[in-house]
Order: sequence, then structure tokens, then C-alpha cells
Amino acid sequence: METRIIPCDYSKLVHRQAVVALINTYIQDEMGGGTPLSEQEQTGLIEGLKGHTDAVVLLAETQGIYTGLLVAFENFSTFTARPMMNIHDVMVRKEYRKRGTGRLLMNAAIEEAGKRNCSRITLEVRKDNLPAQNLYRDLGFHEPAPGMFYWRKYL
Repeated sequence: METRIIPCDYSKLVHRQAVVALINTYIQDEMGGGTPLSEQEQTGLIEGLKGHTDAVVLLAETQGIYTGLLVAFENFSTFTARPMMNIHDVMVRKEYRKRGTGRLLMNAAIEEAGKRNCSRITLEVRKDNLPAQNLYRDLGFHEPAPGMFYWRKYL
């Protein structure tokens, strides 16, 4: 089965539906551990991504089925005085894992970051998500030195 990676085209209803369905699948996965988005949040997700001009939203499509999603955002690094990219979400439907879909999504994001002249790519990964960590290491990602914490404050 061939998988292709395509940028989300918000003018296509099927792409908008795929983004929402994949995010909700991700949220409900053991690695997400959350509650699916409400209808209002689903609308806000699509409008927010569509309106965020530096968003990169990639869909993995396998024989007409949307099997994976990557969401990243271009930012600016003051340390390199160049753009940088942060990969925010990477997910593959459970039944399509271990087929290289995550690698295809990541490679497409790396290629896009190169086109945007980004100096680096950052991402977060759960400490207990060893398969994702192994993929990221294999693609050349590593924990920075000195180590960093990922902190948050809800507003």
C-alpha cells in the first residue's frame, strides 16, 4: 500500500474532516489521554490552523484513507536569526503504524523546513513514547544539551 503525504487544502471538506478526525483520534489515544474536541472546538481548530499563515499541516493518505497527520508551526529563532520550525503534533492511526507513515510525515516536514530556510526543528515527545523517540533519533533529533524542560501554564 502506497502512502502519500499531502498538504492540507482547507478548501476541501474532506481535508478539513480528516484533520478533525485525526486530531480527535490522537486526543483519544493512550498518548493523548484526552476528551475529543467539541463541535465548537473543531470549528476553532480548522479556522485557527487556516488563519495561522505559518502553520504546516500535512496529511498521510493511504488508498483513500487519511492515516496520519503532522502539524507544525514556523517560528523565529533569536539565537540563529533565522526561522525555525516546531513540530506540534505527529500521529498515525493505530492500525497503520509500523508501516513508515510517521517517517514519511517527518521527512516531509524536514523538507518543508529546509525550503523555509529554517535553522532547526524542535518537537516534544512524551517520555513513555519510545517508538516515537526511536523514530526521531533515527532521523537525527536528539535532546539538547543542557537538557530542557517542557513547561506549560493554562490560561
